[in-house]
Amino acid sequence: MVDSAFLKGMAMGGGLIVAIGAQNAFLLRQALRRQYVVMCILTCVCCDVLLIALGAGSVGRIIASNAMLLDAMRIGGALFLIEYGRRAALSAWRGQAQLVQGSNSSLPRRGSVFRTAMALSLLNPHAWLDTVVLLGAIGAQQPDHGRISFSAGAMAASILWFTSLGLGARWLAPLFSQPGAWRTLDALIAIVMWAIAASLFIY
Repeated sequence: MVDSAFLKGMAMGGGLIVAIGAQNAFLLRQALRRQYVVMCILTCVCCDVLLIALGAGSVGRIIASNAMLLDAMRIGGALFLIEYGRRAALSAWRGQAQLVQGSNSSLPRRGSVFRTAMALSLLNPHAWLDTVVLLGAIGAQQPDHGRISFSAGAMAASILWFTSLGLGARWLAPLFSQPGAWRTLDALIAIVMWAIAASLFIY
């Protein structure tokens, strides 16, 4: 019989992860262009698992009680998201994005993609607040060894979601063979990034 705390962790973690955010938008774009998809999936998964593990410990309570640390994370993350949104908006305006599968000359550097994936996963305060603080607080309320099962469930949800998003996006490839679809996607990504940044400033 599956532990109820595990299922609760999956439901709670899945609800937070599936919501449109910086990680999801970035992974979707990389998956549609078929650029370093497995690396991006693994990066998103590993970062999420790390944050959930930190929340299972005492890190969430430390962050929640430190106003200066929260402010530094909030402002730094907002500035990063504004810049990433600016790049997406510029791509949408110029209409330069396309579904590239072959030409190596058009591929970004692996290191650059990896750093962006890490930054969107670890420099986004929303990710810390959701996984470390919120999931950590809920996990701490579970009886007996429920904290471990709850955290394992949240990790399982993260693994399932990012793997499904990264590998399943190829079914949308025919739609994004048109430049107009890419311009729309880049515009939506820019709006999402700026909306998250604005929420961090308002927070």
